[in-house]
Amino acid sequence: MTPQFIEEMKQLMMAEKEKLEKELSQFSHRNPQTTTSEVYFPNLGDEEGENALEVARYSDNLSLEDALDKSLRDIEGAFKRIKEGTYGMCMYCKQEIDERRLRARPTSSSCIQCKKTLTQEM
Repeated sequence: MTPQFIEEMKQLMMAEKEKLEKELSQFSHRNPQTTTSEVYFPNLGDEEGENALEVARYSDNLSLEDALDKSLRDIEGAFKRIKEGTYGMCMYCKQEIDERRLRARPTSSSCIQCKKTLTQEM
């Protein structure tokens, strides 16, 4: 894995991280003590229909927040592997992850074969 490739992946992940954080900030805020987000509960009014809509939006935002937080954790994990010098190496078989896989999913920590084995896709 060349330093240029790693830098390219780092730049892609930094841009994705900024995008995710911006999207997350539209309906939640970061808890500085836990590094997770807390979803705002929308206040649309006091009518029954408005209350139902509030609950529905809150529920949708919780699901979205969970997915965005997971993506941010994946990026942070990849940054940590870059810092440790293990980025691009499969955490299971210790072989180099194919660059095509990393281009498709820069946060990957396993090679295709190990991922298939883990998910029983043999």
